[in-house]
Amino acid sequence: MNFSPCSRSPSIWLLLVGVLNAALLVHAEDRPLRDVIDSEISAVWQREKLTPAAPSSDAEFLRRIYLDLAGIIPTYDEATAFLKDQSPDKRQQLIDCLLDHPRYAQHQADLWDLILFGRNPPGFGTDKREGIQNWLKEQFAANRPYDEMIRDLLRAEGNSVEQGPPMYYVQFRNQPEDLNEKVTQTFLGVQLQCARCHDHPFDDWKQTDFFGMAAFFARLTVVEVGKKDNIAMYVIGEKNSGDVLFTGPAKDQTPGKKGEPIKPKFLLGGGLDEPALPEGYKEPKLEEKKPPPPPTFSRKDKLVEWIARADNPYFARAIANRMWGQYLGRGIVHPVDNLSPANEPSHPALLDAITIWLVEKKFDLKALTRELLNSNTYQLSSRGTSGEAQPMWFQHARVRPLSAEELGESWRIATGYDEATKDKPPEKTPSRFRPLNRDYVVRFFGQPNNGTGDFQGGLAEHLYFNNGELGSLLLRTPGSLLGTIINKEMSGDERIERLFLQILSRPPTTAEREKFIEMVNKKDVEDRVNDLVWALLTCSEFRFNH
Repeated sequence: MNFSPCSRSPSIWLLLVGVLNAALLVHAEDRPLRDVIDSEISAVWQREKLTPAAPSSDAEFLRRIYLDLAGIIPTYDEATAFLKDQSPDKRQQLIDCLLDHPRYAQHQADLWDLILFGRNPPGFGTDKREGIQNWLKEQFAANRPYDEMIRDLLRAEGNSVEQGPPMYYVQFRNQPEDLNEKVTQTFLGVQLQCARCHDHPFDDWKQTDFFGMAAFFARLTVVEVGKKDNIAMYVIGEKNSGDVLFTGPAKDQTPGKKGEPIKPKFLLGGGLDEPALPEGYKEPKLEEKKPPPPPTFSRKDKLVEWIARADNPYFARAIANRMWGQYLGRGIVHPVDNLSPANEPSHPALLDAITIWLVEKKFDLKALTRELLNSNTYQLSSRGTSGEAQPMWFQHARVRPLSAEELGESWRIATGYDEATKDKPPEKTPSRFRPLNRDYVVRFFGQPNNGTGDFQGGLAEHLYFNNGELGSLLLRTPGSLLGTIINKEMSGDERIERLFLQILSRPPTTAEREKFIEMVNKKDVEDRVNDLVWALLTCSEFRFNH
């Protein structure tokens, strides 16, 4: 592989080298990363003359950490146990417990499924991608180092059903330019899409950079090799010949213009050294339903090797920034997938320190998560005065809407639906949204899906709350919340306490007790608590993680 970083765009390269050297100085203090985080954040508060929010209450922290690590709210028993616990290190213990819980892998897989595919990927059977969803869950359950996980994803060996990773390429079938945009943006934080049609107006990227990277994907082909459980299995083949054609700026296009073949070239570097094909080489025809033979030389594998290198100036920085944004609400460079020099970080030394730390820890994402969540910065209250959902200086915690998956599964915990139905025979095709209709929940609550995007509650969401399926969760059988609340042996105060702890993971305030007590002491309490549960399930406090 020929990767000479100074062959072009030296300004960008030198900037990144300087950044990494600065990071080494920060890390040389050899303090826990969580302390470096708090120190760097605090220094900026002083510079900006900001007063940070108070530390979060135990109840605020409890709900936030469950949703961030497990994607669900705590049960009533879990909430009461944590709030009664007087151990000084109970927050640290809970973080460790949730990081080892199976829900951690499930939640991370949910997040990365959306990063890789979004809510509405193009067709080609990508709606049936349990193979790669299961593969993602296995990677996070095993805490695979991030660089190894991405190498395996992009090498895409095996098939899309039994192994999983090939499905990532299936969505970009015969579209090397689209695939190039997605790969560079997701794994390197580089947005090349402008350079697809013309030289980038603000960055150094040229059209030749874009098509040089796209050339690595030009020979990929998607082959269906059969079915399993009535789901098509795809493998990714790679031909020995074929190039993308470069036709110049979009404004100069003319009908019939074919363009010139362009060779693979690494960002910031030189071209790929690849062996010449024998004179007169003819690409063999692929056999139907059979995996194609491996190429004599794989452009794809050379690109994968370069992307996931620890010294790739973009790779480690991109995932360090993305992880920060996942838990703190916005990237140090924001948005998280745009590391352009024109998009400066809010805390450059901190991003450098996290990047270097992550490389030294061999891309251990669980270890990085542990440091982020144990920082005082993460554990601030969200009750700030800035009015921002995602404060730029992190002076209070962010507020984010729950995803469709988080809402659906948390509603079941809040209403006791799972406990009340645990003895029922399993469904033939169990849905994680049961008893709700998945399509409705995803349609009305599926966007934004990255936890950091702009959010605006819409009319459709309100209509679903008022006229949708929430009533199917409100069982009155033993084990359910309503079944517990209408127990005649329970006092009014106990009813209110139970409602708030089970739905909002916190005890009620004095004002809330006074407001609710009259309703739960009425003779027709069974009808009234139904309204109270609905009100708490649909309130803003439940709709958001804060």
